[in-house]
Amino acid sequence: MPTSLSPSEISELTRKLNYGTWRFQKGWTPLNIVDAEGCFIVDGAGKRYLDFSAQLMCVNLGHKNSAVISAIGAQARALAYIAPGYATDVRVELSQLLLEVLPQGLNKFFFTTSGTEANEAAFKIARMFTGKSKIVSRYRSYHGSTTASIGATGDPRRWAAEPSAKGQGFVFAPEVNCYNCPIRHRYPECDIACADYLEHIVENENDVAAVIVEPIVGTNGVLVPPPEYMPRLRRICDRHGVLLIADEVMTGWGRTGKWFAFDHWNVQPDILVTAKGITSAYIPLGLCATTARIADYFEDHFFAHGHTYEAHPLTLAPAVAAIREMQRMNLVERAREMGGYLGEQLAALRAKHPSIGDVRGLGLFWAIELVKNRSTKKPFNTKADKVSGKPLLVDKIVGEMLKSGVIVNSWISHFVIAPPLIIEKNEIDLGIQAFDRALTIADEQVEE
Repeated sequence: MPTSLSPSEISELTRKLNYGTWRFQKGWTPLNIVDAEGCFIVDGAGKRYLDFSAQLMCVNLGHKNSAVISAIGAQARALAYIAPGYATDVRVELSQLLLEVLPQGLNKFFFTTSGTEANEAAFKIARMFTGKSKIVSRYRSYHGSTTASIGATGDPRRWAAEPSAKGQGFVFAPEVNCYNCPIRHRYPECDIACADYLEHIVENENDVAAVIVEPIVGTNGVLVPPPEYMPRLRRICDRHGVLLIADEVMTGWGRTGKWFAFDHWNVQPDILVTAKGITSAYIPLGLCATTARIADYFEDHFFAHGHTYEAHPLTLAPAVAAIREMQRMNLVERAREMGGYLGEQLAALRAKHPSIGDVRGLGLFWAIELVKNRSTKKPFNTKADKVSGKPLLVDKIVGEMLKSGVIVNSWISHFVIAPPLIIEKNEIDLGIQAFDRALTIADEQVEE
């Protein structure tokens, strides 16, 4: 980095020379970050910020984990790159570790460099294996930004890619949202009507290869399904000969208090996609894992997929280190313990602030949803507001929390609270206190 530049100059040159993603470019003033350690990041002026969302819900080990950093350096010195057609010891080492932690039955792996690419691989594998083309997704979902993965995305990030995104063979079903049901039912009297609706779609859409779900919806609101949903979805897929794809890019690697969210329901997907926490985001790595049934098909059928950085040695070594660090520190169990404490503190916030409509989550993966009116559940902003550039109330609150030294992610009308799994109770308290102060902005605009 050119040390002669001031933080404001670095911010301005970044804005001038680079695109800021998923935003209007005007008004973007990126914060200049120079250091990070544990649960905190540091800006160019030396101010520390609690990383209350683990960046993009991915730095599960916290910043500057020495074991992962050392693994990157050691692998670079030993073998920085080799084409994916070769066998390497680190590839075997990671693959064997994955057999220990992935949901049982997932035992054939394709390594990518992002969750987006892993989803692209999953779609192609599902279509090649089944000989069918359509994939059912859900409206409140995000699966990536490339051609097929954005086509599978249900939220407004898809809109700019249309009409081409609509030609990718994706059909959308209602999401699971027991707080504000999209089909106007109420749990548990509904008997999981949203799953029945999805089955109706499968029955009436010819040529369905797979259903893809985030087991707990991520950026679109941390929507936790009721316990009956995933087992029923598994039965629906089996009944119709449809594959079940689990997008665990965000929910994997201990985030929800299990190694993977599907473990909460003892349900086995046919394909599991993950990324982010697999290396604690220190190096880009994605994974597409399949069952032996799918793998066996390609013994005598052409596997028509691959890319230059597949199984890149520099991406695999930090994953080995990250998994071992999670095991050493018992971070899966710790996410359950600290998640219980975080949930209690968030519930106390809801009791205090009338602008909070709902608090929901599992492990260290939570959301605060803001509403203008608790009775009607009317939000302060809409999807259309987001893409039109209308100022969002959540962004104003994020800015206020930044002043208090806390960074948190937001999306339209809610916040995603997903700190590093190493977070301590006093650090959770710091984040809660910042929310407590900043939420008065929303409280003042509540409709009685």
